[in-house]
Amino acid sequence: QVQLVESGGGLVQPGGSLRLSCASSGFNLDYYAIGWFRQAPGQEREGVSCISAKDGVTAYADSVKGRTTISRDNAKNTVYLQMSSLKSDDTAVYYCATLFSVSCTIGTLTARLSHDSWGRGTQVTVSS
Repeated sequence: QVQLVESGGGLVQPGGSLRLSCASSGFNLDYYAIGWFRQAPGQEREGVSCISAKDGVTAYADSVKGRTTISRDNAKNTVYLQMSSLKSDDTAVYYCATLFSVSCTIGTLTARLSHDSWGRGTQVTVSS
């Protein structure tokens, strides 16, 4: 079965850090741009960050820029989202997904939101 599995979420205090992982099962991630998305309670899902398929180009939403780093380890078929200086506004379920394009831009990240197919996600709660 082809799927992406998110992990690494948890409860963290404001100002803390987390590293989320997105691991593929059943297919090689090398050929795909990968995006991270999140959905907070009562809010629409939004794009957080993406990384391109081959050249490592990245993009970030303004809300996480400067606090977040996306990276990929193709040997491990895994994409990571390192988040720091976490705020209560970062509380959400985080999802990863392949993008429709091999390139990563805010546009290609946003375009993926139109396809309502998501994994289970991983919960991030920022609270003291």
